[in-house]
Amino acid sequence: MSVYLDHAAATPLDPAVLAAMQPYFSEAFYNPSSPYAPAVAVRRDYEAAKGAIASTIGAKSGEITMTAGATESINLAFASGGGHIVTTVIEHQSVLAAAARADHTLVDVDKNGRVDPANIGAAIRPDTWLVSVALANNEIGTIQPLGKIAEIIKQIRDERLAAGNTTPLYLHSDASQGAGQLDMHVTRLGVDMLTLNAAKVYGPKQVGLLYAARTVRLSPQIVGGGQESGLRSGTENVAGVIGFAKALQQADEHRHSEVMRLSKLRDDLQKRLTDAFEDAVISGHHKYRLAGHLHISFPGLDAERLIFGLEARDVLVATGSACAANKGTRSHVLDAIGLEPSVADGSLRISLGKATNQAAIDLASEAIIAEVQREKERLAR
Repeated sequence: MSVYLDHAAATPLDPAVLAAMQPYFSEAFYNPSSPYAPAVAVRRDYEAAKGAIASTIGAKSGEITMTAGATESINLAFASGGGHIVTTVIEHQSVLAAAARADHTLVDVDKNGRVDPANIGAAIRPDTWLVSVALANNEIGTIQPLGKIAEIIKQIRDERLAAGNTTPLYLHSDASQGAGQLDMHVTRLGVDMLTLNAAKVYGPKQVGLLYAARTVRLSPQIVGGGQESGLRSGTENVAGVIGFAKALQQADEHRHSEVMRLSKLRDDLQKRLTDAFEDAVISGHHKYRLAGHLHISFPGLDAERLIFGLEARDVLVATGSACAANKGTRSHVLDAIGLEPSVADGSLRISLGKATNQAAIDLASEAIIAEVQREKERLAR
């Protein structure tokens, strides 16, 4: 069995989640919009699952729109207003691409990948309608000060009202990467809109959601039969939403113990690698970082050679975002935090998950040390 350390890209479907979904692939296959009793029962189950998801994040069921993943959720959020948008230089490509369709400002981050809330505030103009900041970065794991950003936005809203400016100002966060490790309660986060992705919490792929407070007026991008209160037409993915509800509930229930467990394993692996290689560079905030994330660079080495060498040793890691890796491009996140190309090109993103145990860390550390040493010796010849 391979040691899988790329949970930031995808998590395996939890057995309990699969069991919850299974009936809706077979005997409970009915279209929830149909009028007869078996379909009405499926509709009740679907709405109950949405209610459970909403409850887990402190929202109302009517504030949740189910989508085919985080990317669609983000596009729905960004297409629901007009005017200026503020976001950060290290957002996921789906956020950056959506922002690029409008007048927008990209705010820089520090060398740890953390944005200064004051800089977000300074970038907001009288016509800014949306601020989007990911709760945690998908590559280096840095957690953003979302609460402080929310406070600044509230202050600007109050100032606008006092000045007679009725332009709405919303805070959106792609929290996909933080789910299962961070608090997702929308009120405590201070967000008006929130994106989540089932595939990051051991749920099914191609299932996501957009939470939008009742004050936000969404504009549907997929029209047709009027499902999801007219905001996202198309026959409901009943099995997927049932699975998402189960996965999110489990993730929230075990969040505190899992964070403690992952932190210890991550710190153990980090110490072994940095002890073995003094020139190794750790990226991401030392304190405000996801428990399961370890981003480490080996200057002068080629990360792609490392991951293929590690795969031959049955250890699966990534060079960074799966989207960027698929395009063969250097990470915009690493550019933004100022990593030199020679350092960035030797970067590995190691992300731990539920199946990661001490034995996996032992095997991974041995394999990574051996492979890095082999590459260093090859280059020295």
